[in-house]
Amino acid sequence: MTMRAVVHVSVDAMIEDLRTLVEIESPSRDLDALAVSAKTVASVIENRLGGQAVLIASETGPHVHWSGGGEPQVLILGHHDTVFPLGTLERRPFAVQDGRVTGPGVFDMLGGLVQAVHGLALLDDLSGVEILVTADEEIGSPSSRALIEERALACGAVLVFEGAADGGALKTGRKGCGSFHVSVAGRASHAGLEPEAGVNALIEAAHLVLDIAAFGRPEIGTTVTPTVASAGGVDNVVPAEATVTADVRVESAREQARIESAFAALAPHLEEAEISVQGSIGRPPMPESASADLFAVAQQLLPGLEGRSVGGGSDGNFTAAVGVPTLDGLGAVGGGAHADHEYVLVEAMAERANLVAGLVRAIRDMNAGA
Repeated sequence: MTMRAVVHVSVDAMIEDLRTLVEIESPSRDLDALAVSAKTVASVIENRLGGQAVLIASETGPHVHWSGGGEPQVLILGHHDTVFPLGTLERRPFAVQDGRVTGPGVFDMLGGLVQAVHGLALLDDLSGVEILVTADEEIGSPSSRALIEERALACGAVLVFEGAADGGALKTGRKGCGSFHVSVAGRASHAGLEPEAGVNALIEAAHLVLDIAAFGRPEIGTTVTPTVASAGGVDNVVPAEATVTADVRVESAREQARIESAFAALAPHLEEAEISVQGSIGRPPMPESASADLFAVAQQLLPGLEGRSVGGGSDGNFTAAVGVPTLDGLGAVGGGAHADHEYVLVEAMAERANLVAGLVRAIRDMNAGA
């Protein structure tokens, strides 16, 4: 099985829809901006696919859900929030130049949304297809996770339209990821007159940073990286408070459990110092086994397509964790996620839109033959 002859898809139309979404600006947690963005995403879907998209209110902004009717068979998953604050567009406006589309959010992940919609528009029959575009992926999907899992289980297969990996590879595995925040309570005293009367929270935090860093096992894919620390405020006072934040990435559920237990067991080194720990690995690992069957189909459709396991997380981590076959990185080919040089390659847009159509056809054909 290979992809049918590439069907004509208008790249110009895709670029115009992408311009429309980018120029809205949709930073996470900005509920007013996200409300406008959700309505715009819904309008793009309806204009290209027909039917009616439903806005699902949440405390983190509106999610967009669309269904082609019939028995659910495949979930198209994405998000419309971005990491860039309002005003970024003025400094870095949408542009198309030298084969690249640039602007805040083009790669992560508005370009992927547009490609998905235009790819689906190539199909004569959209029954069994659902689209879910959430408003809070960039902040950990606190309000959308349950909905994502529900629709994934109902559909039985998930295609995630986050940006492709380097070189256009699909994302066949993802690490579980989370962060931990450790607070230290000591006791202030005068650093010159009686430093011994204090309990130095900064020194305690220094011990904890080394403890935390030692949790990592990079040889099996577990990284534990202290990333933010703070303590004190006056140079002649023994600091009474300190904090340490760490980023964690794991490849297996066993490592997830080990790391969470290790943080829970942290103990102070200094007498009278007290510590408290908050956090978890919020996105469970997405093993390559979750994508194996769907990736094999994608390779048949587009020979030479590569797959790669990556360190970052997405909502595909959630769908894989509940046992639903999930293939990620089907979105834009480009790079620079979360950076000022973010871009999408124009030359790959039509091919990836056709890949969407081919995958949906194949999934429905497999279900029909089951």
